[in-house]
Amino acid sequence: MEKKIPKSVLAVMFVSVLSVCQTVPANELAKKEQWEYASTTPDGKYPELVTYTLGKMTGANNSNLPKGETYENNAYTRYLREYFNIQNKDVFEEKNDQYNVSVSVAMSSDNLPDLMLVGSIEDLRQLVALDLIEDLTKSYENCLTDRIKDIYASYGEGIIDGVTFDGKIMAIPETNIDDGPNLLWLRRDWMDKLGLESPKTIEDAEAIVQAFIEKDPGENGEGKTVGFVCDPELSGECGYSSEYLMDIVFAANGAYPKQWIEDENGEVSYGSVLPQAKDALAKLKSMYERNILDQNFLLRTSVNNIELITKGLCGSFFGPWWAANNPLMEAIAANPDAVWEPFLIQTDDDGSTSYYSQNPTYKYVVVRKGYEHPEIACKIINGLFDYVRYDGTYNSEFEEYYQNNVDPTARPLAINVDYSYALTKCYHELTDVLSGKKEPEDLDLLEYSYYRSCKAYLDNTDSATPEEWAAYTSRITACSLLADAKTNKVESLYFDETETMGTQWWKLRQMEKEYYLQIVTGERDIDAFDEFVTKWYENGGETITQEVREAVR
Repeated sequence: MEKKIPKSVLAVMFVSVLSVCQTVPANELAKKEQWEYASTTPDGKYPELVTYTLGKMTGANNSNLPKGETYENNAYTRYLREYFNIQNKDVFEEKNDQYNVSVSVAMSSDNLPDLMLVGSIEDLRQLVALDLIEDLTKSYENCLTDRIKDIYASYGEGIIDGVTFDGKIMAIPETNIDDGPNLLWLRRDWMDKLGLESPKTIEDAEAIVQAFIEKDPGENGEGKTVGFVCDPELSGECGYSSEYLMDIVFAANGAYPKQWIEDENGEVSYGSVLPQAKDALAKLKSMYERNILDQNFLLRTSVNNIELITKGLCGSFFGPWWAANNPLMEAIAANPDAVWEPFLIQTDDDGSTSYYSQNPTYKYVVVRKGYEHPEIACKIINGLFDYVRYDGTYNSEFEEYYQNNVDPTARPLAINVDYSYALTKCYHELTDVLSGKKEPEDLDLLEYSYYRSCKAYLDNTDSATPEEWAAYTSRITACSLLADAKTNKVESLYFDETETMGTQWWKLRQMEKEYYLQIVTGERDIDAFDEFVTKWYENGGETITQEVREAVR
């Protein structure tokens, strides 16, 4: 006999079946909402792993990563995978010039990775013109944190305007913090041995270096102590600070070569062709004739220059505040008895130091046209330069990286994004904690790592590690000079490329370098500068100057 099912049971069965029928669509809807949230917010996590291909810019010695770690598996990539559920797969890993070659190959073959860095505005322009990269406007608006946007705002509107084409943001720029003027780094132990006072002017510096050469406090032997280490570029380009440049010597003569600055008539002019540059070259020529400049600087590589310093053959060079980390950390490791100290040199009659402003950016993050998740570029920047740095996420692992000097190129995106005033901000935060005005817990992750090293140095100066010495000397000793300095920032007004620059600039730059070096080393007379200026204007310089003036109006 057929059994009848009670109505109450039928009702339960109906509800159960209905519930099952509704579960699948509800889950699908939930997942869709998760994807939507992840794709349109700064901190949203993807419901499934998103793997993106990357053109990876690397550093020397595997970026000093701990043994066994790679550019696809390290503290940064693990954090990004845990926080956002994203993972890089590197299609090429190259450093310096070879990286740029790989980028050029990818561009010419129309075979871009999902994300990569480009190192010039020219490459960015070409990518835009060829329609090879994504419009990142919505990603910038929706997926960058307020703090990251505030960081970009600290550089003024120009930094985002520079990556905006026809109203569209086509790249996310790196930031280049204000490093201030270069410092003079000297062997203080040699100065003390000779009874020399701290320098204030270029002339003081010349006298000290001449004493190093003639009196040989390093006991290298007659004629073996080298004068100022000097890069053949002589001065910085695009406002980027570096070691071994003579920018301070140029500034002491009112000259700012390679920079587009306002001249005495209020017009934008190229600093390399202004009369003040001739005076500076005459000074450098005199320094070279007296051996105060390294007599073999034209033949030196950066590796050779470091060797001169680490081997104690040179006790003087110009460099930024971070020179304590590179090259001096290596020098201290090689000779713990060496005492290096930075000095701020006055360039102006009123006792101030003039320097030119830096290019706010010189690397750009781009996303391949058609990539499904262009917002990933913004999320990586949020994670590494906001959440990790300011929220203290994964402190212990990142602290170890900072303590062990793992190079920033270990990050998937080998860039930095920080406030324009980050250098002095960090200095004041550190000194407040070291003096007891604030607690260590008030520091962000990066500042806290510096604090630990500085505190370790102060607690045991005599047996401090080279890393601890470098942290204290760069972040406290050098930065104290910059924080308290009377400075005058000369604004560099143009970092872009005009139409004529595209075909003529490399020729003009080559001519400039040849004339400058030949004048300094005595191959040409100082009056050859006038010949150079005439040729510069005749071979495209006049047109370029007018184009730049029109561009900055």
